[in-house]
Order: sequence, then C-alpha cells, then structure tokens
Amino acid sequence: MCSNFKSKMPVFKTILETKKQRIKYNGNKCGLIPTMGSLHKGHLSLIKKSLKRDDDIWVSIFINPTQFNCEKDLKKYPKDLDEDLEKIKSISKKINVFLPAESEIYPKKIESSKFNMNNLNNIFEGVDRPGHFEGVLTVVSKLFKIINPDNAYFGEKDFQQLCIIKNWQKHNNIPVNIIASPTIREKNGLAMSSRNCLLSKSIRNEAGFIFKSLSECKKICRSGNEIKEKLLEDFNKHLAFKLNYVACIDANSFLEINEFKKFKESRLLISASVQGVRLIDNIALNN
Repeated sequence: MCSNFKSKMPVFKTILETKKQRIKYNGNKCGLIPTMGSLHKGHLSLIKKSLKRDDDIWVSIFINPTQFNCEKDLKKYPKDLDEDLEKIKSISKKINVFLPAESEIYPKKIESSKFNMNNLNNIFEGVDRPGHFEGVLTVVSKLFKIINPDNAYFGEKDFQQLCIIKNWQKHNNIPVNIIASPTIREKNGLAMSSRNCLLSKSIRNEAGFIFKSLSECKKICRSGNEIKEKLLEDFNKHLAFKLNYVACIDANSFLEINEFKKFKESRLLISASVQGVRLIDNIALNN
C-alpha cells in the first residue's frame, strides 16, 4: 500500500496488495465504484450510496485503453489524480482506492475479451464506437475478480452500458449486485461527465439545451416519430452540435419503439457531438 502524500488516502497499486487488504475485511459487505478518474458529483453520489450500504468501500481509478477505439480520445481523456483523491477523502478517509497500472490489468497484451452481448454492443453507441463495450466488460470483469465486491455502482447516464453490464451479470450468474443511480446534472441540465471539462465555457453552457429538449419531448410528444422531429428541429437551432442518434426504446428488450406509452419502461436515448466531445444522455419516459 502507498499513501498519496497530499491526500493521505489508502491507495493500492497492485492486485496482490489489493487482495491482501480485501482479506482483512472478509465477511464485511464490500462496495465497488469503478471509475476512470476525473471524478465529478456523479461519481461522488455513487460513493455516498455505497457508504450507506457497505462496510468495505473501493473506488477504482483506471483509464481503460480497451474501451477507446480512438488513440487521440484516449490521450486527451482528462486526468487529475490529486484532485480525485481529495474529493474521495472529503467523503471519507476510510475509502480504499485501487490505482493500477496498465501492466497490472493487462499483463500480457492490451486487448479485450470476447463476450456474448446479444447484439447490444452493435447498436446506438456501439455503431460509432466498435469494441467499446467489449472493453468495458473486460475491465469490469477483471475488477470484479480482483475486488470481489458484493455491490457495484454505476450511473444511469451511460444507460446502454448499464444494461449490458446487468445482462452480463444476470446471464453469467455473477455474484455481484449491480446498483444503478440517477444521472447527476450540472445547473443547466447537462449530464455530468468527465469529458465536459474539454468543452469551452460557452458550448458547455449551451449544451444544457439537450436535457431541456428531452424533457419537453417527454411532456408533449406522443410517439417516437414526434420526438425525433422535435429534436431535429431543436438541434437545427444549435448548429455547433451534431446529433448522432435519438431513439425511443423498451428499456427491457432495448428494441426501438414508436408508441412508447404502451410500454411499462421506456427510455429516450440521445447522443450528440461538439468540439470533439461525445455527449450522451437519456430520460425515462414513463414516470
């Protein structure tokens, strides 16, 4: 174990150290919050939720190379380890941080494992980001084996990712509870994301129109087709933003639907790009 001299946080850099620490708390309920760092209030809300449920809490900070299909995107991903550790410490000094090097997670070759995702990896986000979800499941499965948590916490902002992880856990009888938390938003409604800091101040402020549009669609639109028409109209007023996709889905099957009011759980998914940053968001349509 090593402690960052500024934060005095318990930081574990190797799998061996981490497993030894976990053995000390064997029998206590363990919670894991997997992150890639550059922590924001969304991540902190997951940590706080774990504090209410778990005795042994772990936050992993690892920028996973296999979920990036663009080397440039990987290199520019925001990093501020000292700030991350200070944010964690502000919640509790007892939280363990797993901070592995690439060679710890990928000792032989940096590549993804193969998973059967029932085609969920090839739609929506998977179209523009081939291999992304394979990379996500690869690192999540490795973290589960290392930390062996009872509970793992994920945000609803990355809804497709959340559903893929839940399906993988269910179909493979992984003994970890997947706990979802609502999307945390900036004051203007923009879904919090580590990449938001890469946006200019003016674009970041303007990006609040996305959630506003989603909320208006939920109130006034009666079908998926109406929603698409309205969002296209709204995006035409914000020409800096490119609309990648919009879809109404049945949240259980992930199939695209039109008459969303007939379904118990439906979601409106959206993805847009601006200044080289991908913005994704979603809202529930039935509550």
